[in-house]
Amino acid sequence: MSTLGAIIAGGKSTRFGGDKGATLLDGKALIDHVADALRPQCDALIICGREWPGIETHADLPAPDMGPLGGLNAALHVAQQCGYEKVITAGCDVLPVPNFDAKHDGAYVMAGHYLFGVWPSSLSTKLDHHLVSQSNHSMRYWIEVSGAQEVESDLGFHNLNSRADFDQYAQTQKVTL
Repeated sequence: MSTLGAIIAGGKSTRFGGDKGATLLDGKALIDHVADALRPQCDALIICGREWPGIETHADLPAPDMGPLGGLNAALHVAQQCGYEKVITAGCDVLPVPNFDAKHDGAYVMAGHYLFGVWPSSLSTKLDHHLVSQSNHSMRYWIEVSGAQEVESDLGFHNLNSRADFDQYAQTQKVTL
């Protein structure tokens, strides 16, 4: 099954106080940590919602500032246009990145963090309709509407939304900033 990996990175990092994707962790930008973990799990990798050197960039759809669903929608459209059967998504600010289990069918998200997900590219039309037909653009509501299943994970995910979150994660992992 052909798989497109997509890093969802359209946020403004307001709680972080700067560009969290570019923040160094063990000498490497946070986005690069996510990219390195996704690459072996997919046939191609893109980033949605921002530009990043060395990774093909796509704008959120149907417009910027729609939250994670705008990035997911862009990734689903790229997958449809390029013939990928599914999309693996990961947020640009959540570690560690899990290994996605190929034995699960259909759409699913990892328990513990909803941006880690696997989505059939055929959902692009349904997500388009969802985004223009009603005002609830939360990821959690989309998971419910799409019928995505939650899959257990034994990883403890760390959402690095603020500088304090990032610093705490770095300390627990004993990495350098």
